[in-house]
Amino acid sequence: MPHTPPFAPTSVTEEHRFPCDQCGADFRYDPGAGQLVCDHCGNTAAVAQSTPWTGGIKELDFRRALDNLLPAQEIEETRVTSCPNCGAQVEFDGVTHATECPFCATPVVTDTGTHRHIKPRGVLPFALTETTARKAMSDWLGRLWFAPGGLQEYARNGRRMDGIYVPYWTFDADTKSGYRGERGTIYYETRTVVRDGKRQQEQVMKIRWSPASGRVARFFDDVLVLASRSLPKRYTDALEPWDLAALEPYHPEYLAGFRAEGYTVELDEGFDQARAHMDRVIERDVKFDIGGDRQRVHDIQTTVSDVTFKHILLPVWLAAYKYRGKTYRFVVNGRTGRVQGERPWSAWKIAVAVVLGAIAAGIVGYLIAQNQGQM
Repeated sequence: MPHTPPFAPTSVTEEHRFPCDQCGADFRYDPGAGQLVCDHCGNTAAVAQSTPWTGGIKELDFRRALDNLLPAQEIEETRVTSCPNCGAQVEFDGVTHATECPFCATPVVTDTGTHRHIKPRGVLPFALTETTARKAMSDWLGRLWFAPGGLQEYARNGRRMDGIYVPYWTFDADTKSGYRGERGTIYYETRTVVRDGKRQQEQVMKIRWSPASGRVARFFDDVLVLASRSLPKRYTDALEPWDLAALEPYHPEYLAGFRAEGYTVELDEGFDQARAHMDRVIERDVKFDIGGDRQRVHDIQTTVSDVTFKHILLPVWLAAYKYRGKTYRFVVNGRTGRVQGERPWSAWKIAVAVVLGAIAAGIVGYLIAQNQGQM
């Protein structure tokens, strides 16, 4: 029977490690079992549970955070390694001195720097094992006909994928917006035109514009913003949707056996990105409120209040392979198995496809010429 482990991380400045209370080896969080497992002796332990949360995971006040007024218990320091190539800040355990960056496969040497940051409030635990994630990646590569076969084989049989908790911000905000614009109503006029010497009538679409103004309001809940610069945003965006309703209050046990990236997009910059998303949604609300067949928006004035936020960690299986001098990166949603990454191209496969296409075109052209000659 799993039990709640009576232990704490060995050090808040290193990768979270939890010793097995039977043999002393390190526990790891097993996504398949949803609990801590000791690979050495087979002992298991449940993730420690704190006092039940009322109304979900508690948000933090955005303005107090900007003014450095958050309680001390909301801040922590972790020892990190900064990759000289992609800039990722990733926690490593205290005994590791040299490794490869999991984001770009660049050799790095651990430094002694610390990253002081806002603690995570929530975590979405891994649900897929490394074996399942690797199969999802291999299947995705297998559907890319122009991918180099050597890379496909290397990805299937190469080193293990890294389980990384990637940092995100979520923002809540209440917005009220006043707008000015115009409502367009489509109507048609009949006019006479001359075509080929003949007089014809046709319907011409016109738009009648009238002034419009009003107010719209919207409460935004959990606007998600990537707080990392280590991976191309188009890849991480393509991993969505995330089942944020399944977020768990942060417990470091979920990180046992995994790595966690420190955020490099600061809170204020994260809110700027969230605000840009809010503005796009508000503009859609305004156009809907204007109504009619067409809309013109001249001005929107928005008041934003009650801004709160969370720092959360989302699970990503990551593979970075150097193949023939080039780095290929693949990411797998640790909950759904959705895959994204650099699309690799095989020059010889493309050349074969071009030759086959030319041969096919030649055959079709020959058959057409033969048919025309027989007519």
